[in-house]
Amino acid sequence: MIVLINGSFGVGKTTVAKLLRESFPGSVVYDPEWAGLALMRLPKWIKFKGSGTDDFQDIALWRKSAVAGVRLFSRFARGHVIVPMTFSRRDYFDEVTAGIRLHNPQLRVFCLKASLQTIKKRLAGRGTKSAEAGWIERRIIECAEAHRDAHFGEPVETENRPAPAVAEDIVRRLQQPGATTVA
Repeated sequence: MIVLINGSFGVGKTTVAKLLRESFPGSVVYDPEWAGLALMRLPKWIKFKGSGTDDFQDIALWRKSAVAGVRLFSRFARGHVIVPMTFSRRDYFDEVTAGIRLHNPQLRVFCLKASLQTIKKRLAGRGTKSAEAGWIERRIIECAEAHRDAHFGEPVETENRPAPAVAEDIVRRLQQPGATTVA
């Protein structure tokens, strides 16, 4: 099964993904952000569809690589492939989730939620660099708006909840008999 953990920057996706990996033996975490960061660092003379932006999700090759990475990791994982990723654009979300489902229809998508105040506090606590602050500020506001829509995943409240409790909530949902894929 593929478990996509969506949510705003600073909401706790990576922390929850690591806790989920510990809960399911043989599971792996695949973070497609690394491919995006690599694409953004390529020389300016290498042009991709969507390049020249401040968001690697705009690069069509990144969206394809996210799907390919999930497919590759699912071939080798004995358990779940857990994918922490922030999606606030419905078209990009749909493209990636449809690509994943094409090769593995067992996809569960959860969307972690918290108030803007809580997210800002968490980001400050992890030492987000001031150079990134404007971009992240804009993105967390976009995410707060977008993630009101259940299309972005089964809502999971993180407000005033420690990460282990959030992970346990998701584990329970994944273990429910007859649980269906959504998104």
